[in-house]
Amino acid sequence: MAVGAFVKKENKPTIEEILAAIGSNRLFWERLTQFITENYGIQGDFAFYGKNYGWAVRYRKGGKALISIYPGNDSFTVQIVLGEAEARKGARLNLGAKARKVLEEAHRFPEGRWLLIKVDSEKDLDDIKQLILIKAPRKTSK
Repeated sequence: MAVGAFVKKENKPTIEEILAAIGSNRLFWERLTQFITENYGIQGDFAFYGKNYGWAVRYRKGGKALISIYPGNDSFTVQIVLGEAEARKGARLNLGAKARKVLEEAHRFPEGRWLLIKVDSEKDLDDIKQLILIKAPRKTSK
């Protein structure tokens, strides 16, 4: 089963289609994207990650991936890749059971641990924000 709901490369979804698909989790999506925009001053772009993942809204900071968000049916999944030092910092956070399990069980790739966290609660959203802050410092105003 694919991570996201939009798995056909030729059918790039619109934001409106994504928001309709994620249904009751729309507020979590909007709060997460607002958090990223406010703290990093970046906008997402669409990327297709193959039939096993589908279309995602990808956020990049300084040319490097910050997170990717895969819209699903009445849900969405966030992918964040943490290097080993970042994963050690993440292990010291007060994460919920779901995020902690994902972090502990994530396979170690050369580029880091790929965390895929399905967001369906306030705690999931807060955990992802904490992990993003480990991965990238907030944008500072001059």
